[in-house]
Amino acid sequence: MLLKSGQKDLLAWRVFENRESMGLAAALYTEGLIRALLTRQETIRMIFAAAPSQNEILKYLVALPNIPWERIEAFHMDEYLSLKADAPQRFGNFLKEAIFDRVPFRKIHLLEAQSLAEAGRVCQVYSDSLRESKIDICCLGIGENGHLAFNDPPVADFHDSQWVKVVPLDETCRRQQVHDGCFASLEAVPTHAITLTIPMLLSAQHMVCVVPAATKSAAISRLLTEESISEANPASILRTHNSAVLFLEQESGKSILEDTTI
Repeated sequence: MLLKSGQKDLLAWRVFENRESMGLAAALYTEGLIRALLTRQETIRMIFAAAPSQNEILKYLVALPNIPWERIEAFHMDEYLSLKADAPQRFGNFLKEAIFDRVPFRKIHLLEAQSLAEAGRVCQVYSDSLRESKIDICCLGIGENGHLAFNDPPVADFHDSQWVKVVPLDETCRRQQVHDGCFASLEAVPTHAITLTIPMLLSAQHMVCVVPAATKSAAISRLLTEESISEANPASILRTHNSAVLFLEQESGKSILEDTTI
């Protein structure tokens, strides 16, 4: 059930009753984009985020019966460094289990670096693959500190010349991985990762942003109530994109539901 909707600058937002209705709505919206695009072109290219926040949209996307996955090329947007290839926390492994191994994609591109030593080469190869053609749809979330992918406030750059790069992870971002249940302790969370940059993400023709959980409520409040668009709040850049929709549920959208001025 849709509880409230609105727009902040160019960013449309919708608050749903719970995570399930949020995820289903986001999946149906994404399916609509896919179908519309495939009436005009033979294939499309999509980027997917890997996080518990994406569980519902991915579940429903996989379950929708008539998406022609064989016409879709897939990328993911970030990956930890220093984890073993089979570590369940690796985002590539998360996406394999959630969607990549469950539907017949035309092609899947994985960020497979495991160490800083090989990260530079992997960044270049991945960047070259991304630049081969436009990105049609980006499915993403927002971090507790407002990050997009692993573009935390200390390293977010709205004018980055790179499309893929190595970044240090700030403590708020690393603590979020513990809050999400991905790691048992802060010490277990890697300190560096590879990420697609903000200009790369914003180059997508359409952006579908799914953000559940009470731990994201403060970030959503900042996004939709503050006037400034700033690298101190990386998610604020979504308000400049001409086809971005933000899907929330009661807990992540609590402040928005309670604010009668919005």
